Amino acid sequence: MAITTYTAGQVLTAASLNNNFASGGLQLVKTQTIGSAVSSVTVTGAFSSTYDTYKITISGGAGSTSQNLQLQFGSTTTGYYSSYFRTTSYASSAYDGQTNNNTSSFPDIGFGSTGSLYLSVEVLNPNLAKPTFVSAPYIRSDTTTIGAGQQSGFLAGTTQYTAFTVTASTGTMTGGTIRVYGYVNS
Repeated sequence: MAITTYTAGQVLTAASLNNNFASGGLQLVKTQTIGSAVSSVTVTGAFSSTYDTYKITISGGAGSTSQNLQLQFGSTTTGYYSSYFRTTSYASSAYDGQTNNNTSSFPDIGFGSTGSLYLSVEVLNPNLAKPTFVSAPYIRSDTTTIGAGQQSGFLAGTTQYTAFTVTASTGTMTGGTIRVYGYVNS
């Protein structure tokens, strides 16, 4: 990546900034608003051959109850392998964990409560003919039970995905924004 040096008094334009940052960083690919009282949301046109790695986030909105958010790629309902560790509560130093062997989605990839929805997951290779990998922090905003942790895993197979679905484990989701970013290949 070439770096341009600017001198005092030189005018910096949007075009010159875009040229300097076009070879690296995150690019917004898709934005989708979550509807009202829905149990799942499918985002189409999220992945393409333009990027190898993506970041998916959900912010704002709320759940109808405390809920874990689950992630599924395309229409694939088998072959999800993952594990997570997390604190048993924010007031404890105890940890627990779980492995998920050939499940129908990535469970516990995000969290919803009556105050907010949260998801932040890195996705590698979703549109390549390779296994799809995920890594996500788990942050729960319910202070009376499970605290925070990390989940990582992969979806076996070589399907090239363009879409994903986020599902609430219980109850519904209302509002909030799903954003998909692509990491620029450099």
